[in-house]
Amino acid sequence: MQAGLDLEMVRNRADEVAGLLKLLSHPNRLLVTCELADGELSVSEIEARTGVAQPNLSRDLARLRAEGIVSTRRQSKQIFYSLKDPRILAVMRALCDAFAPVADAPQTPKKELAQ
Repeated sequence: MQAGLDLEMVRNRADEVAGLLKLLSHPNRLLVTCELADGELSVSEIEARTGVAQPNLSRDLARLRAEGIVSTRRQSKQIFYSLKDPRILAVMRALCDAFAPVADAPQTPKKELAQ
């Protein structure tokens, strides 16, 4: 835990944080939000990068939008998605860095993680 962490504030927002983690616990939504951590993408770009089929992708993007995780921008016939809240961006970058680090970055051996 961080020094000076306001545990009471964490306690008061625990349901909100747990709800976010539950929303992100679906593999498709996790893939989509990890991709959006790098910046705005069109629906077709998200589909190509994640491999999530269009019907499922539409459902998951609608859910992320309804929950206030992503925002949209329309340009002609294309819809672009981006992460709405900078806190979500920070969470997604931390998750992606922890579980899919850049090839050049030093990695912690799995044995150390288990301890």
